[in-house]
Amino acid sequence: MEFFDLLGTQLTDPFRIALLIGLLVTANNTAAHTGHLIPVALGVLFIAVLIPSAFGAGPAGFAATVAAGIAANLIILAICWVALTLYRRATAPR
Repeated sequence: MEFFDLLGTQLTDPFRIALLIGLLVTANNTAAHTGHLIPVALGVLFIAVLIPSAFGAGPAGFAATVAAGIAANLIILAICWVALTLYRRATAPR
């Protein structure tokens, strides 16, 4: 399986998307105590390793699946972060 096929598959994985939304919500709720960068970075890596470990890496192999998972996680997280920022700006008192 090519890298971009694997990436496309992981970008549409609803379990991955739900975990990343939960990571973003949790990171925002605890940012005052833990900061943003380290918890989010560790969460992205954790999710990238968790899914192929739990459900199998498939024919692409574990390392390729984790690498594509990190890329997919960063893309999904960036989209969610932009959506959250736009929501906050739209609902902020003027």
